[in-house]
Amino acid sequence: MTTTQAASLAASGPSSDDEGSLQRASMVDHHVGARIRERRTMLGLSQQQLAKMIGVTYQQAHKYERGLNRISAGRLFEIAQVLDVPVAFFFEGLHGTGEAQPVSPRQRMFLELARNFALIDNDKHQEALSQMARALAAQSQAANRDRDD
Repeated sequence: MTTTQAASLAASGPSSDDEGSLQRASMVDHHVGARIRERRTMLGLSQQQLAKMIGVTYQQAHKYERGLNRISAGRLFEIAQVLDVPVAFFFEGLHGTGEAQPVSPRQRMFLELARNFALIDNDKHQEALSQMARALAAQSQAANRDRDD
C-alpha cells in the first residue's frame, strides 16, 4: 500500500467493524462512569472532592463520569483506591456485549439510602436507624410467614 492509499484510507474514517467496536467501547465508558458516580454518591463525595483526590480538574472528573473521556488503566486504579473498591467494581453489571444492565428503581432507592445513611454523622442516630430497619424487616418477615401458613 502506498503512502497516498494509506492516507486516503485513514481519511475515509473507520470501517463498520471499527464503528461497532467504538460504540461498544463508548458503552463501556458510560457504564464505568456511571459506576464511579454511584460509588462517589454512596460515599457522599462531590465531583469536586473526587477530582481533587485523584488530581484532576472538576471538568475532567465530570467527563469521566459521563463516559465522555476514556479513563486510563492507571487512573482507574487510582480512582478505585480513592473510592475503596476493587477495579472490577466498575465493570460489574456489564454484559459481554458491552451493554449495561438498567438500574431498577429499587436499586436507586438502596443507593440513596446508603448515601444518606453515610451522611449521618451521629453514631447514635445511625444505630437507631439500623435498629428501626431490623425491626421493620422482622415485622415484614413475620407477616409473610403468617400469610404463607
